[in-house]
Amino acid sequence: MAENATHNMHNILTLRGAVVRDTRVWAHYLDETITLFGDRGEVAFASHHWPTWGRERIVEHLARPAGHVGVPSRPDLRMTYQGLTGTEIAERMVLPPAIANRWANRRQYGSVSHNVKAIYQRYMGWFDGNPARLWEHPPVEQAKRFAADYGGVSALIAKGEEYAASGDLRFAATLLGHAVFAAPEDNAAERALASVYEKLGYGAENGTWRNFYLMGAQELRGTVAHTALETTNPEMAMALTVDMPIDSLAIRVDGPRAWDEKLTMDWNVTDAGRTWGLLLSNGALIHRSTATETDGPVPAADRALTLTERQLLAVLAGKGLDGVHVQGDPQVLTTLLDTPHPDFAVVTP
Repeated sequence: MAENATHNMHNILTLRGAVVRDTRVWAHYLDETITLFGDRGEVAFASHHWPTWGRERIVEHLARPAGHVGVPSRPDLRMTYQGLTGTEIAERMVLPPAIANRWANRRQYGSVSHNVKAIYQRYMGWFDGNPARLWEHPPVEQAKRFAADYGGVSALIAKGEEYAASGDLRFAATLLGHAVFAAPEDNAAERALASVYEKLGYGAENGTWRNFYLMGAQELRGTVAHTALETTNPEMAMALTVDMPIDSLAIRVDGPRAWDEKLTMDWNVTDAGRTWGLLLSNGALIHRSTATETDGPVPAADRALTLTERQLLAVLAGKGLDGVHVQGDPQVLTTLLDTPHPDFAVVTP
């Protein structure tokens, strides 16, 4: 089985960022699985968890996620039509006892709260209809105004600590978060917010929530461990299509810096029997591919590379142009690309 049939509540939208999953389709395919295999299944297993043995237990197991991914979506949408926002629905949503009381439906990984918000996002988008949220200030500018209205950063910190002491850690995090963004150099604000995040983290049943809270505390205390990312794993790289690394280049183009640049480049990938034509114009990189009748570069391009798929992946990994037939200067494009920074700040400006 797939990851919609594991021994926990799964994520409709992963907190790391992804496309929102369709709960209606999830529930449909789980029910279809019961129809196809429920009367003769002996063992069911998925990628992360232990197997489930026996026909009756398998059917019960598959019906559980079908329930918890299907049930929230309907009341969620019903309350949407009553004018409630995703955040409001998440506070009100209660699963039926038969679903909620199963241990595997607890919120150790996914949660009703952020799954309900994900369903709202899928069907309604980011805007909740309130025009006050159409054009809000970005975090730093909003934080400066909160600090000013509370009587300065010190007063904002004091109020945040007051809410924390009263047990309202959620609003304490909001106020202290504004204090940090209004005055990034204020260590008192960072210490106070780190303490709140730590309490929220240790109190979180949900593992992903706990990780985010505790990582936020680490960032505020300057103790985040930096881990080098390996992006050139050969097994993973060879599983990529040629279109995928082109798309990864496209999102790295610095639009304003490339507005006035126009260039074309062909990647003639001999073992694929196709040529990928890249066009940079108005700060956007687009591409199309065509079958090639020869192994030579297409003359119409400003610059071209003739190479194998493996050589292409090596070039993109910065390992040089050994064995690659080059026409023109292929480095022109790289001067217009941003370098990714995986250690970007999350809870500080």
